[in-house]
Order: sequence, then structure tokens, then C-alpha cells
Amino acid sequence: MQNQKKCYQNVWILSGTADGPILAERLIKLDYVVFISVVSYKASNVYPLNSKLHIFTGRLKNKEEIKYFILKHRINLVIDATHPFAINISKSLSSACSDVSLPIFRFERVYQYKSNVDIISKFEDMPHDAIKNKNLLLAIGSRALPEVARFYSDIGANIFARILATPHSISKGFSSCIKHSRLAILNPNNSKRNLEYYLCKYWSIDYILCRDSGGYSQIIWDEICLKSNIKLFLLQRPKKQTKSLNFSKYNDLINKIIQLKK
Repeated sequence: MQNQKKCYQNVWILSGTADGPILAERLIKLDYVVFISVVSYKASNVYPLNSKLHIFTGRLKNKEEIKYFILKHRINLVIDATHPFAINISKSLSSACSDVSLPIFRFERVYQYKSNVDIISKFEDMPHDAIKNKNLLLAIGSRALPEVARFYSDIGANIFARILATPHSISKGFSSCIKHSRLAILNPNNSKRNLEYYLCKYWSIDYILCRDSGGYSQIIWDEICLKSNIKLFLLQRPKKQTKSLNFSKYNDLINKIIQLKK
């Protein structure tokens, strides 16, 4: 008789719209039942309809809520593919899995930059004298946008920002010190990838600040800086203090999961 404790059938993936669909599709083809957690309903629309795929929308509040989900759905394996800057959820996931002795894997993409990139550990580290009276585009998400915009506006930079078309991001953008005419509300779109380029050209952007996420948005800014005179600064991704095994390639992660069944 097969040892059920070594047969990982139910996999829970916490991810956005980039890595989650790829991991889910590959695991379903290998006959796993996949549970997906996304923050918004819009993010869930990128996943296909499949009887082995179960999608849950909404933020997980704490470790106890995570443990309840694991036990309720009989999860055998967790994949943390959340945003590199989402520190709290990764910490809670790692702790919850440790409490119930459940394997957890961390997936983060690594991107090799093409342009001349400067990586900074905190947003205050950009060269103040260099950006004074220059046009600075912030593409750092909405959470810290008001604080960062105020800091560099006080230094003397002309602040612009790209914000996502979500109620929270729009609220943060319009409540910041950034002039409304210098806010671009748009989501990254592979079919319209030149839009960001022409936006930078229209605004005569000198510097771009974004996060080292390895995601599509970062790739776009890197490509823009490669074919222009714009300088790119990246906020270094935080080091997550978790007990998970880390992977940066789909094949390596999938192969490790398969090994657990043997």
C-alpha cells in the first residue's frame, strides 16, 4: 500500500498573476490538485477553468488563518510565490507551515539587468544632488508612494509616478504631494509595452525608481532605460527570514515537488 504521508496531492500556491498560472498549469498536468490564493478578483481571472484548480480571493490576515486553511483543505505542500517585498505574508506562511510540519517552498524570479542599474538598499540612497531639478518617475507601488514622493520633492526633484488602476493605489497617488497631471494610472500590459516608453518620453524622465521584484514591470523599466538616457535605480529586495527552500527556476521547483512523492 502506498504511504499517503509521502503522496503530495494538494498544493497551495500563493502568488500574483505572473508565476502562479505557470506553476498551477504544470502541477495540474502532473495530476496535482491546486489551490490558489490571490489578493483580488481581477488577479483570479488569469487562471484557467479546471476541475483540479480552486481559487480563493482575499488577503490572509494572520498565521492562524493560514493554519486553518491548510487543515481544512488538507494541504500537503505550500508554494510561496508572493511578491518579494511582501515580507509579512511570507513570514506568517513559514511559521504556520512549521507549526503543522508542512513543506514550504519559496519561488522568486531572478532577472539579469540589461541597462546600467544602481541597486540601493533604501529609497533615501539615491544621489540627492544629481536628481535635484530633474524629473524622477516613481514606480514603487502605492504603499510607500506618499512618503517617497514627499522626501524627493523636498530635495527639489520633479516627481512623477506610475500607479496601478486599483482603488487603493489611486487613493494613495491622489493623496500624495504629486501633481495630478504627473500621475499615470495604468497596469503593466505585455501587448502595450511601448506605453511606458512613450510616457517617459512625454514627461522627459531623467531617473526611474522601482523595486527589484524580478517581475514584468521591472523588466519594462530596464528595457526603457537601455534604449534611452534614463538612469534606473532599484530598491533592493528584502531578505526574507523564512525556513522555506528557495527556487528561482520553474523546473527546479517542479522537480523537487515530484521527488517528494517518491
